[in-house]
Order: sequence, then structure tokens, then C-alpha cells
Amino acid sequence: MDLLLAMSVYVKVVEAGSMTAAALECEMSTTMVGNHLRALEQRLGVSLLHRTTRRQRLTEFGSTYYQRCLEVLGLVADSERLAEQTQGDPSGTLRITAPLTFGTERLAPALSEFVLRCPQVKLDVVLTNQRLDLLDNGFDVAIRLGNSEPSNLIARPLEDYTLTMCASPAYLARRGTPQKPGDLADHDCLAFAYPAGDEWRSVEKQWRLSGPDGEIVVAVSGPMLINSSSGLHQAARTGMGVVMLPDALVDQDLREGKLVALMQDYQLPRRPMNLIYAQDRYRLPKLRSFVEFTLQMWGKQN
Repeated sequence: MDLLLAMSVYVKVVEAGSMTAAALECEMSTTMVGNHLRALEQRLGVSLLHRTTRRQRLTEFGSTYYQRCLEVLGLVADSERLAEQTQGDPSGTLRITAPLTFGTERLAPALSEFVLRCPQVKLDVVLTNQRLDLLDNGFDVAIRLGNSEPSNLIARPLEDYTLTMCASPAYLARRGTPQKPGDLADHDCLAFAYPAGDEWRSVEKQWRLSGPDGEIVVAVSGPMLINSSSGLHQAARTGMGVVMLPDALVDQDLREGKLVALMQDYQLPRRPMNLIYAQDRYRLPKLRSFVEFTLQMWGKQN
């Protein structure tokens, strides 16, 4: 017995009010409709309908089973539509979450190109430094900083999130240019206030640099500690002091001479960055297209 077919026939019998009417809708003989119902009742071991020559009515179990059949057949139809969607053009709403600075400076400007490639996709973007749970918050994909934690989610490595130490020309003209890490003790160093629990909280008042002789830890001090990268950026541009800021935030200022890179012979701390998504959702064209686009833009090269 084809169970799904038998369930479909049973639903038609209930909704049409008789086996004869159901037979017309199912394009089969009344005898065949009856065969499906009997096979279904034999499988279940219970009657679904009280039938007489004049009318039929559902048994108590038959009424409950009818509702279950509607649910099962609905899920089957949804699954078939999902399969059809995986073969079609990217469409629907794509929910994305990304870190605030990277999302503002790199992701948001690039999304215009993605929308041109996939015009039927609508974007719902949440920029936050919180590590929001994808499934609980209904996200399709996330860009995350830091080492990825073991989970059933797929993590695709992106380019590392890198920093540059810099200051404005006005500050350097006033205070001089630090040449080596030890010189920072005589400079105003502006620090980012990381939230409690962040793996970089320890770098607020200690900056770590790697040089020819290994890692150097420098105690820094200055007139301001702030929990906003954009605030730190603006303070540096006005000449308040020396900063370490994400390249995503300062690249243009460095090119235009509004900020000057310092100690480029030393390597600053960097954070891994990953693209996170659930494997079972990768079949959706909207997500697959975004993953391919993101890896083209910022995928880590081997």
C-alpha cells in the first residue's frame, strides 16, 4: 500500500462527503477508493468511518486521524516546494548577523553588489558584537570574530581581522613619531574598552606586538578609554593620541593621509573570522549564493 496515497484518498473522502465524490476528484473508481480506505483501516487496526447506504460519518479516531493526515500531507508538500526552491533562482529573505565595525565598513558597502547579482533576495541584516545564536534568532548566516567553537554549524574561514597602529599627522607633529614599542610609554594611547568576557579584554591597557625578537607587551596609558570603535577613530583623527584600530575602519584614512601607520615592522594582534551557517540550510539558493559571494570577497587564501 502507498501510505501517502491512501492518506490523500482518505482526506478527499472526508472533505467530499462520500467515496463517489472522492473518486471523481481523485480520478479513480469508487472501488479503488474503497480499497484504499480498507487498506488504511487494516494497517491502523481501527475504523475511520461509519458507513451506511445513505451517509458516512467519522469515528472519533477517524476525526483525529484526519487532522494528522492534513499535517503530514502539508509537510510533504512543503518539503517538495523546498526541493523545488533549491533548484531555482535565489529568492526570499536572507537574515545575516555580523560584527558592528566589519559589517558597517566592509559588509554593508559590498551588499549592493550581492543584491545586483541576486535581485530577488531581500536582506535583513543585524550588526552587533554579540554572538547571537543563529537558530534561536532565526538567522541564516553569521560572520563572527574569534575562534569558532565546536558545534554542528559549518565554519568557513575568512581573512583574519587585522589592526593597524596609527595617529594623525597633527598628533605626530606635536608629540613626535614613536619608532619602537618602548616609545609608547611617552605617548597618549587611546584604548578600546572591551566588554567583560571578551578574549581581547586584556589588551585594553597592554598592547602586544610581535617583532624579530618575539612578542613584546607594552603598558600604555592615555586620556581616554572608550567602548566604541567609531568614537576611537574620530578621536584619533582629531589628534588625541595613538590608536590600534581595525583595518576595515582606517584603510581609507591611511590612503588619504588623515592617519599615519606606525611601527609597520611589528605585527599587531589579529583575530580569526569565520562565516557560520547550518549545513541543512546550505541547499537554499539564497544562502548558497551569499556564501559563495562572501568567500569570493573575503575568503581566506591557503
